[in-house]
Amino acid sequence: MSRDVQTDIANVFSRMELNRRHMVASSLAAAGFALAVQPIGAATVSTDTSGLDAGAVKIPVGDQTIPGYRAMPAKGGPFPVILVVQEIFGVHEHIKDVCRRFAKQGYFAIAPEMYYRQGDVSKLKSIDEIRPIVAKVPDEQVMGDLDAAVEFAQKSGKGDVAKLGITGFCWGGRIVWLYAAHSKQLKAGVAWYGRLVGDPTENQPKHPVNIAADLNTPVLGLYGGKDQGIPLETVEQMRTALKKAKVPSEIVVYPDSPHAFFADYRPSYVEADAKDAWQKALAWFKKNGVA
Repeated sequence: MSRDVQTDIANVFSRMELNRRHMVASSLAAAGFALAVQPIGAATVSTDTSGLDAGAVKIPVGDQTIPGYRAMPAKGGPFPVILVVQEIFGVHEHIKDVCRRFAKQGYFAIAPEMYYRQGDVSKLKSIDEIRPIVAKVPDEQVMGDLDAAVEFAQKSGKGDVAKLGITGFCWGGRIVWLYAAHSKQLKAGVAWYGRLVGDPTENQPKHPVNIAADLNTPVLGLYGGKDQGIPLETVEQMRTALKKAKVPSEIVVYPDSPHAFFADYRPSYVEADAKDAWQKALAWFKKNGVA
């Protein structure tokens, strides 16, 4: 076989591989991943629904409802409850997969759509389009919607809210700290690279560093040492503030990880640190009565 023919064959297979990757990325995006984060990474984890009851739900809030996603074991219950708070990109496929991962561990996991009243970010392709919508979401509304999700879990008969935990990512990481100061029912929280300091606004009047002393429950913070959006000096500010807290919380920093190191569908994913942090999160919940 001539060298030219070998080259042509190699080029054909190269194009086939590129087309395959494009088709995989396209199918993953169609499955509901954040359009603002493309292409979808090759390391994306997909947790099946075998042995689970998983799908969309409507959560009553006052005289209306908000959409959400819920996953739990198909048999048994009631199960300890984990509130899963979305990234800035909303309740997309990665957040739903996290719910399924918790369900595989024996939890009733529920992720309410936190921006439902302000707008649908799932179709937006730019973070600059998403930020103005997110800025309109009041913290007070978020706290109320999370309370409603807890009530939904309790009334379903499948959620044991005496064993209540919360976890959140990026935008949702900040919310975890706030909810730990808001809720009297909560047993434990795990905050993934959530912003800790910031200027007050009408909709976001306080940040985690401002409410550290008011935490009702212990929170595990998981952060990246190379997170350009959350400087290590702000992490140290939070550690200092936590010394005044009524309950012992903890922050773990992964020195070589960037922001969103757990997001396996994004280029920021760091597999070793993500797996270690996931085990720490599960252990934290069990240690603090959410199991």
